[in-house]
Amino acid sequence: MLWNEPNNLSHWDRSLDPEWGLFAEMIGLAGERLAHVAPGLPRVLGGISPIDPRFVRRVFARGLDRAIDVVAVHGFPLDWNRWHLAEWPRRVETIREVCGGKPVWATEVGASSLVSESLQAWAVDATLEQLRPHVARIFWYALMDLPERWEAVTRHRGGEGSAYYRHFRMGVCNAQGRPKPAAARLAAWAAHDDVGVCEWVYWREQARFGRMLRLLGELGIRRIRTGIGWADWDRPGAVDWFDSVMLALEPFDVTLTLCFTPARAGRTPHHTSPPTNLGDFADFCEVIVRRYGVSTAVEPARI
Repeated sequence: MLWNEPNNLSHWDRSLDPEWGLFAEMIGLAGERLAHVAPGLPRVLGGISPIDPRFVRRVFARGLDRAIDVVAVHGFPLDWNRWHLAEWPRRVETIREVCGGKPVWATEVGASSLVSESLQAWAVDATLEQLRPHVARIFWYALMDLPERWEAVTRHRGGEGSAYYRHFRMGVCNAQGRPKPAAARLAAWAAHDDVGVCEWVYWREQARFGRMLRLLGELGIRRIRTGIGWADWDRPGAVDWFDSVMLALEPFDVTLTLCFTPARAGRTPHHTSPPTNLGDFADFCEVIVRRYGVSTAVEPARI
């Protein structure tokens, strides 16, 4: 996947790119590069949030459609979105209509257990029943809760009220790895080849990564979406760390998200900034795909 939530200000600074022209050019360069490096590897436009057909139309009008095979969407109607769960099919179809019939993946869907673990378990069934007939792949977010000592990646901590704390309760297991009722429901759905889980591997969090691997095995989940941040790849020791992560993930079908600008490469020193040289992101993608991606390449799923 090329970037993550590009129409979310927490992940792409559109004050520096108000028409997403820089973004479209950057992803276009990366997509064209990967077509040469790894023919057949699905090039997925990083999950849009909100689900906005105008955004897709805008970037495709700049030629991005030629460099993308799949469009991904993210939605959380039970926590942050202002629409009903039953609207999932219609919202997916609005994206399919503007992207010329390309496959649509739902790469982050979920519900927090902040109010009720039983409600979260119900939400797994209700969400996947709505989505499976309409998308080619689904990744439930997330496997584990975030530790409360961490900070969630959002720009509205002071203004979100209780909504901010939902970020910490999205897992079907708690931060220590205890399964909630939703874990059994997700395990049942994961028997289908098109359902997996989205779980980020955090920098040097070895104990948490070990719990993640154990839970994936216990729940029988074989399809996983995770990521390698370009900013993290810039850190000392990154190759050793990510080599160990990707080696451990070899038994799984991995969808790898590539995003986030190193401070040194941005037009401003922030991970949401467009890079000064847009081709630098394509260079990073090529390095990662040559090192890890070809061995995990899979054909795009059919609807």
